[in-house]
Amino acid sequence: MVKTKHMFGWSAMSDAVYEPIRVKTMLNAVRAPSMPFSWSMNPYKGCRHGCSFCYARYFHTYMGEKANDRFQNHIYVKENAAEALEAQLRRLASRPRGLAGVGPVAIGTATDPYQPREAKERITRRCLEVLAEYGISASITTRSPLVLRDADILRKLPSVTVNISVNTLNPAVWRAFEPHSPRPDKRLEAVRRLNDAGIRAGVFLAPILPLITDGKSCLNAVVERAAEAGAAFVAPSVLRLATPEVKAWFFRALRRYNARLVDRYADLYDRSAHPPASYRAAVLGAVEAALRRVGLPAGAAVDEAEPQDTASPATAASDESPADSGAQPVQLCLPI
Repeated sequence: MVKTKHMFGWSAMSDAVYEPIRVKTMLNAVRAPSMPFSWSMNPYKGCRHGCSFCYARYFHTYMGEKANDRFQNHIYVKENAAEALEAQLRRLASRPRGLAGVGPVAIGTATDPYQPREAKERITRRCLEVLAEYGISASITTRSPLVLRDADILRKLPSVTVNISVNTLNPAVWRAFEPHSPRPDKRLEAVRRLNDAGIRAGVFLAPILPLITDGKSCLNAVVERAAEAGAAFVAPSVLRLATPEVKAWFFRALRRYNARLVDRYADLYDRSAHPPASYRAAVLGAVEAALRRVGLPAGAAVDEAEPQDTASPATAASDESPADSGAQPVQLCLPI
């Protein structure tokens, strides 16, 4: 077993395969009008955190892998990421428009840029140094307090927002669905320390798991702790199961956690990547009410959109919901 540093809240893990790969480019132009960013970047392929609900798991199929536990056990490391990024920005800068319109760059749309291997590889850090050199803004999405290591570089960017994902404070739920991610309390501490350092950081309350973390007591607990941590915002999102492969893997984890919920989930996600619209509206409304109570801005809900990655063609899961069932949040979450 390989033990990771307790200071970042990781637990013991089994060995994984880390395969270095070389890439020609790092920045992906994001053309989907629904996306709140125009460029994305991912320093790794695969993610050691192994979250059962990760929509990027499917992208391992483009590397000849299966969308199963290989996603967290076979990590592709873009060893020349910083060099490829610098070369790409140099080419873009030579255009008549220069770097106008480049950025902010969304980092971590298909893998966590601060998964444990980053402590050794420092690929994300080197990419941030390149962005700072070229004056490019960024947003970072992560579940890891390791982002604190790079506070010095983040302060050099023209602007930056760090989105730290926390969807529960319940240890049993966290461990069941995010087997190797850092502890939620460590993530919230990172939110506090980033904001204390003058770096805008907030919480992605994502994904909210129907029938598990959608109860008011569960949602309120995360919102209240986020407020205590000085979060700049809380942005909620309900679980999205984008592809059959991702859905099958999540259902496997769900069955281990509570087999009685499988049929309920099958109904909620029968013909769509999303549960019914009325259900989502009720959950997001509960989060907005919690935010008003603690005085936090009601950030826009996070759209769990298809991740962008250079090694895979763009895909788009249907956003259509099944016939509205009138489902409401069921408070089956365990007490905190």
